Amino acid sequence: MQIGHVDGATRIAGESQGYQGLPIRDEIINCSVGGEGTPAMITAWFPTPDEIARIVAGAPVLSSIIGTTHPPIMLTVGAPPR
Repeated sequence: MQIGHVDGATRIAGESQGYQGLPIRDEIINCSVGGEGTPAMITAWFPTPDEIARIVAGAPVLSSIIGTTHPPIMLTVGAPPR
């Protein structure tokens, strides 16, 4: 996956730790568990052609979380590029 620039990014995470910068859009969402006003961080990722072919063939999308505690996450599909 290639890191994308999420529309309306409010900050870049990870650069000071030596990672490639990750554009983040901070949002407030209505979460079924956390309720209205739940803070969220939105990022954008673009699969490579090889990854798209593997997804179409049924391969899963894997999420790696660095560290030992796992915050709640959601995966969705955004709008196609304009």
